[in-house]
Amino acid sequence: MEWFSASNLRKGEDMKEDSPFLVTADWLEAHLKDPGLSVVDGSWYLPAQGRDARAEYEAAHIPRAIFFDHDAVVDPDSALPHTLPDARTFARHAGSMGIAISDTIVVYDGPGLFSAPRVWWMFRVMGAQKVFILDGGFDRWKSEGRPVTDEATRIAPDLFDAVLDKTRVASLDAMRRIVETGESQIADARPAGRFAGVDPEPRQGVRGGHMPGARSLPASLLSRDGSLLPPDQLRACFEAAGVDLERPVVTSCGSGITAAIITLALETLGHSANRLYDGSWSEWGSRSDTPVETGKE
Repeated sequence: MEWFSASNLRKGEDMKEDSPFLVTADWLEAHLKDPGLSVVDGSWYLPAQGRDARAEYEAAHIPRAIFFDHDAVVDPDSALPHTLPDARTFARHAGSMGIAISDTIVVYDGPGLFSAPRVWWMFRVMGAQKVFILDGGFDRWKSEGRPVTDEATRIAPDLFDAVLDKTRVASLDAMRRIVETGESQIADARPAGRFAGVDPEPRQGVRGGHMPGARSLPASLLSRDGSLLPPDQLRACFEAAGVDLERPVVTSCGSGITAAIITLALETLGHSANRLYDGSWSEWGSRSDTPVETGKE
């Protein structure tokens, strides 16, 4: 499936040039009243960040934005955090948020590129074509004095006809095969200390370290001040991590959130042979039958 990009939107408008999947604050502010636009607050934070995503949304959000709960839009039968739901479950959540699959969907989070790429990825693997991320996030939006509100967004439920693209998702069995055969590269978005096994995992009962053969590419290296790095700098990051952009890549992280930042970077560079390991380290590191290595490589 060829993913829709910002270049497909109306020409001559203020779109983000460095990535076809980002829109500028100027563009969003100018189009806030457009029919068929859905604005989604996809903020989510680790406990160590000391931020409450829902409370912040209720205090102030972009007009007509709806809150996407990462802990609710999940597979209800999975014990793992943030597991991608099936198409029917996702469709029910999206429809209840008033989002149609044909909408232009703009997702944002607080800092700009932390959890919004996960929502971007989820909508895309469920069949939505026109999905974008707000460059700079809500923190920059507020700092620039753009409109915010604490009023609840009025929602008219809609039909979201989801179809899950399973080719974009890697399972545990697929990861076992990849680790054994090396048929695909693994790019790990966790901080380097967790990858090496010298820093503890934030989830109890999860081992430190990484999958054999994985490459460390901390998601924080791919952005600056809430914006994705320019393409030449993204390529340099992949090269420094030992990731060959001519070969398939599977992205992974702690629970499938920040892996999507690497996915966004790959797609920005025109790399489409990628999948996201949805179980990520929460699954692999919590099992006793999966091989784990420590150290930088």
